Amino acid sequence: MTKPERPTLRIALGQMRSADAHADNIATMQAFAAEAAEQGADLLALPEVAGLMNRNPETANRQVTEADRDPYLAACAEAAAANGLWLHAGSTPVLGPDGRFLNHSAVFGPDGALRASYDKIHLFDVALEGRAPIGESKRFAPGRRAVILPTPWGDWGLTICYDLRFPHLFRHYAQRGVTMIFVPSAFTVPTGRAHWEVLLRARAIETGAFIVAAAQSGHHSDGRETWGHSMIADPWGHVVCDMGRADPSVDVVEIDLGAVAAARRQIPAWGRDQPFDPAR
Repeated sequence: MTKPERPTLRIALGQMRSADAHADNIATMQAFAAEAAEQGADLLALPEVAGLMNRNPETANRQVTEADRDPYLAACAEAAAANGLWLHAGSTPVLGPDGRFLNHSAVFGPDGALRASYDKIHLFDVALEGRAPIGESKRFAPGRRAVILPTPWGDWGLTICYDLRFPHLFRHYAQRGVTMIFVPSAFTVPTGRAHWEVLLRARAIETGAFIVAAAQSGHHSDGRETWGHSMIADPWGHVVCDMGRADPSVDVVEIDLGAVAAARRQIPAWGRDQPFDPAR
């Protein structure tokens, strides 16, 4: 666990409506980074599939490449350095070693250096009532590794979207003392309306950490619609930012890292596991 050196963090939460080609999304990211820096933010956090939201196999296959060649990630590194801020790129599809895509997240430091990367572990394979089944695993391979990033504000844990429904991953991070967990997302409207806020608040309460969840919002060029409501929940479960169904925009929030220690001092549940016999 890295002890926080700085007591407060100014977070710029970027809500996007990503397009099906890199160029438009890069332009949005660059504008957000400049706005975040102008407002004195330390960090810009972006949503899932921020770099490319494209479910057409033919056109997606022409654009997706390995992470070290991806144009969106390269532009994020440049924007972080140009604006002197930490930049959580959300996620973007990259080519994995077995030929399938990875839903890939990256965090860059204010010098533009890659500080951490994470591949989405739990893939969105669901069958919502009245809708065609969604099978992320048809095109994407799952990640296999949890990732913790040391920063001046303590350790940060990385997740993506559907990981939110698997609390053991969040507990793993809490038991290692993280102060903040990212959940960049592109929630569907039905699941967002029913589950988004309550799941984010639950993960915050369970971990005693800040949950930072930048989200996609609105009708996308590939035909999808996303829920929006980019959100930050504090370690006591209070919502300190909710961007609603807003158009692409940035909202800057200052958080007090002392809230993490205060919550964990009062209810240290993640350190009190008791052995038990499994149910039969």
